[in-house]
Amino acid sequence: MLLIVSALFSNPIDNSFITKFEYGAMLYENPRGVGCIKCHEKGNKPVVIAKYKEIDKKTKKLVEKKIIAPAINNVSFEVFLDKLRSDKTESKVMPTYFMTNEELKSLYYYIKNIK
Repeated sequence: MLLIVSALFSNPIDNSFITKFEYGAMLYENPRGVGCIKCHEKGNKPVVIAKYKEIDKKTKKLVEKKIIAPAINNVSFEVFLDKLRSDKTESKVMPTYFMTNEELKSLYYYIKNIK
């Protein structure tokens, strides 16, 4: 009897309702508002998300500027956390997400494993 109970509770198979990868994918597409996918697409290359024109203060000429979402699949976990938890005065484009540590870990796991 003890052997059967031990075998039932030592099973290394993940029987979760949703895997870490699936949960990360869900967060990537819709974390609470604007999904990461809207700007970063697959996360593997920089993406131009907006172009605009502005007058250069020195030359007084109209110049084209771009807002670029960087590639995110090769950043370290520390940089990833820093950007998601940073004061948004640095980047007024990146939304603020209020995620738990587990959500951040799942999201990072997904980003690192997107194919």
